[in-house]
Amino acid sequence: MSLTPQLVQPETLTVGTEAAARRIAYILQAGTDETKPTLVWLGGYRSDMSGTKAVEIERHARETGCACLRLDYSGHGASGGAFRDGTISRWLEESLAVIDHVVRGPMILIGSSMGAWIALRTVQTLRARGEGERLQGLVLIAPAPDFTVDLIEPNLTDTERTSLAERGYFEEPTPYGPDANVFTSALIEDGRANVVLSGMIETGCPIHILQGMADPDVPFAHALKLMEHLPADDVVMTLIGDGDHRLSRPEDIERILAAIDGLTAG
Repeated sequence: MSLTPQLVQPETLTVGTEAAARRIAYILQAGTDETKPTLVWLGGYRSDMSGTKAVEIERHARETGCACLRLDYSGHGASGGAFRDGTISRWLEESLAVIDHVVRGPMILIGSSMGAWIALRTVQTLRARGEGERLQGLVLIAPAPDFTVDLIEPNLTDTERTSLAERGYFEEPTPYGPDANVFTSALIEDGRANVVLSGMIETGCPIHILQGMADPDVPFAHALKLMEHLPADDVVMTLIGDGDHRLSRPEDIERILAAIDGLTAG
């Protein structure tokens, strides 16, 4: 019997040098059909590769012959590094390093929440390197590109602004776990340098967006705003009336897998 995805020991890749070096954990499941793309999972803020969606996508990849790559950003899951050192640029660097290290041939990027921002920045980087043809598609789940700029900064309270100025971070309770979310000045400042919703986004590949209309963290209007910046691409959006931010219910997982299958067939 093969090991379940949760029991597979991650491999690691060191990204960065000297004081900036951190050990990034990843799991690459080999494909059995060389004509199929690699499914690349890019998780959300404080999520890791052992979550429901990531594991179900790997299981589906195994059943359909695709290779599948899951990874943890620094400060997340099995990876090293301090969470509070994390920024979009830092997590993008790590994602690209792992992709460059293990992925060969075409790929479908699957980005959840903040992972959708990382996915879009990955696309921009690959296209700038002349590797845009490797992208077979994007699946963006409850996408939160530019969330620090559009969703956090405009809604900061006076107390949070004071905390950022005096301590370099502020904390916010979250329903997803016992520990509060921590947002640092470095993350917010770096977010401004990574905005993608400032002009037309060209990916050169088909995109499927899945968004819950009952999402308390990323309003569905944000997904509609993203659509406005993708005028040149083949984009499908699935709005889920009672869907929350996680979109991890069995029916949500089925929608996500169907979106992946649609891009894989393409």
